[in-house]
Amino acid sequence: MISATATEMQNNFGKYLNMIINGNEVVVTKNGKEVGRFIPKSSTVSYLTDSLTGILKKNCDLAQERDSSLRKKYEITD
Repeated sequence: MISATATEMQNNFGKYLNMIINGNEVVVTKNGKEVGRFIPKSSTVSYLTDSLTGILKKNCDLAQERDSSLRKKYEITD
């Protein structure tokens, strides 16, 4: 996973677009905080599927299950 500031992304969009095309994820930060994420199209189905984790489980906190699963898989940190 690659990280770039919003300014770097704006000034070098073509460079980061090629990285995404080649299968990399790019996290965009502003003032040190993650504000967005660019992921390859091939990863979108997996990301959406993972975001629904817990829907079919009974007796679970959907929001907590989804948040935990996404944080692990996509290495999200606060």
